[in-house]
Amino acid sequence: MPGFAFTQLVNAPIPTVFAAFSDFEHAADRVTDIVRTEMLTPGPVGVGTKFKETRKVFGKESTETMEVTAFEPNQLIELTANSCGAEFKSRFTFAPDGPATRVGVDVRTRALSVFAKLFTPMAYLMMGTIKACVRRDIEQIKAGVEGVPTPA
Repeated sequence: MPGFAFTQLVNAPIPTVFAAFSDFEHAADRVTDIVRTEMLTPGPVGVGTKFKETRKVFGKESTETMEVTAFEPNQLIELTANSCGAEFKSRFTFAPDGPATRVGVDVRTRALSVFAKLFTPMAYLMMGTIKACVRRDIEQIKAGVEGVPTPA
């Protein structure tokens, strides 16, 4: 299953960092590649929350439906999306690191269709590009939480 993992230190307490990461409704305000989000389920964020995220991918807009599949306040957010015959899971963990927060990022893909299975070798080749995009998203959320100008 192609994927990647990394950690990012954010100089803010866990509740502040977790709130920024779980505020899907306003994600486009913090991440430049996200064009807009549309909440599909009402109420507070938790397991089962769904939203549509439209973002710029390779210069074009792409919309995916995301679902929160694991949620532990101030500890864990897992998002799952199905697209192009594959499942994409993004898992974010939050742990104290002195007065800061260490955010763990783990992204995995799994081919669900025969077509996607045929393209699995290509998925391994694309992981570097996808990792760079996710890292940029995280850097922008970090900058917003830390109160510094958002990097483009």
